[in-house]
Amino acid sequence: MPQSNLKNQNSPPPIRLFVTGGTLDKQYQETTGELVFPNTHLPIILQEANVSLPIETTVLMQKDSLEITEDERIQICQACIETPQQKIIITHGTDTMVNTATALSRTPELKNKTIILTGAMRPFMLGHSDASFNLGSALMAVQLAKTGIYIAMNGQLFQANQVQKNRRLGLFTEL
Repeated sequence: MPQSNLKNQNSPPPIRLFVTGGTLDKQYQETTGELVFPNTHLPIILQEANVSLPIETTVLMQKDSLEITEDERIQICQACIETPQQKIIITHGTDTMVNTATALSRTPELKNKTIILTGAMRPFMLGHSDASFNLGSALMAVQLAKTGIYIAMNGQLFQANQVQKNRRLGLFTEL
């Protein structure tokens, strides 16, 4: 996994990557036909993309976003508050990504951080997925966007409170 503990003063501070599950990390279970979470696929995605950024990854949970509780949203917010990094990416399921982004945007302790939520409409391990593209977009966005809470999906960067998942189109769209 591309992680860096380099103390070189010329290198940028690491980006914190929090994993919460979602379609991006699901994998097909051949014996049951279900989509399950054996482990995160982020190390593979980052390695395949030859990412050289300093990234520190923490798995908070591996859940379908429809199963994330309000207590778990608080846990996500708390993790963002407690991490020393100012630039944070959260992988998250698309069904309730906006709910978590809204919770983060209502957390005053996060006003000086740049937080990007991203995910995928199709599991990375099934192929023909948008996972790598969306993660790459989030990595670029977290470095360039001003402080705030955002969602990076479909090649666009949305303010947390100005976006919705359009199920009919299978895209995120601005309100």
